Amino acid sequence: MSAVDIFAWIVLIVLAASTLAVILFLAMLPGMIARRRNHPWAQAVSVGGWVTLLLGFAFWPLVVIWAYVDVPRVPDAEKNR
Repeated sequence: MSAVDIFAWIVLIVLAASTLAVILFLAMLPGMIARRRNHPWAQAVSVGGWVTLLLGFAFWPLVVIWAYVDVPRVPDAEKNR
């Protein structure tokens, strides 16, 4: 093996590892956003982010939007009625 072949293998391994890292980060991102914003369904948003990994990120934009949209909370005065 020449030095060029070794360099090509190193580049290929780094490219594959960085691609995998970006895909995993994108799968974790909606859950991290939801937990940071104290979303009431943060766990469901997190699961949705990982499920979109299996679906080829087809619904990933919807899960990210869901992470940013908060459900209005019912005030305590209305709960007691």
